[in-house]
Amino acid sequence: MKLLFLLALPLLAAEDPYSYMRAGSADDALTTGSGGTVLMGGGKDVDAAFRWMVERSGNGDVLVLRARGTDAYNPYILKLGPANSAATLIVRSREAAADPFVVDKIRHAEAIFFAGGDQWDYIRLWKDTPLAAAVQDRIDAGYPVGGTSAGLAVLGQYYFSAEFDTVTSAEAMANPNSEKIALGKDFLKIRYLENLITDSHFSARQREGRLEVFLQKIGVAEIVGLGIDEATAVLLSADGTATVVGRAKAHVHAPGQPPRHFADGEAVLFR
Repeated sequence: MKLLFLLALPLLAAEDPYSYMRAGSADDALTTGSGGTVLMGGGKDVDAAFRWMVERSGNGDVLVLRARGTDAYNPYILKLGPANSAATLIVRSREAAADPFVVDKIRHAEAIFFAGGDQWDYIRLWKDTPLAAAVQDRIDAGYPVGGTSAGLAVLGQYYFSAEFDTVTSAEAMANPNSEKIALGKDFLKIRYLENLITDSHFSARQREGRLEVFLQKIGVAEIVGLGIDEATAVLLSADGTATVVGRAKAHVHAPGQPPRHFADGEAVLFR
């Protein structure tokens, strides 16, 4: 009996390939979105950014995507505005990222938000899968998308994947050829984020140096780096206008130009 019990433990400990948790209305909304992207820098969530996203969803169904974690965003989102529902979908494998249930829940969302965590999870588990294709379809259909911290990292055309762990500014500047500077592109395609790479926790973790190295490594003449501080977000509208909300600043870096800094209420100029 003891042997049988020990053999059963791995089965009991195995996680489901995905988890779905929903709050609010059980019936899907049918709304018209007005697009837009929430670019949030991590740390404390920015209430105004979530209200903006819910409004641009047409007060529809908000879906939080993550590879690990909890459904803590669900009650938070519902407290902020009249969303029809708030749900969290935790997708833990590439196989799950192709599951019809997972894809269907994405295709019925009017706003999609990538939570924080580890962006390498999102790249290795979700890139070039039906999950990513479904998110892209919702973006193309005019529904808002957003992300914070690791979720922010995958929204620009270029991204730092963290495949070999994170890298500090000191490490990146000391060794620009380090394998830790793992860059990629085209997880998603979002208008006005072409030739752009994002970075989060920007001032708190002193990431100016590493962002400059990222830009050099990418080597595209038009490349722009957008660093966003904690408790701060950039709200990018469908017409390309962008505004800062939150406690701190957004920082724009471009090759051969001095950094530009934008505070709460200011329009952000990407170019």
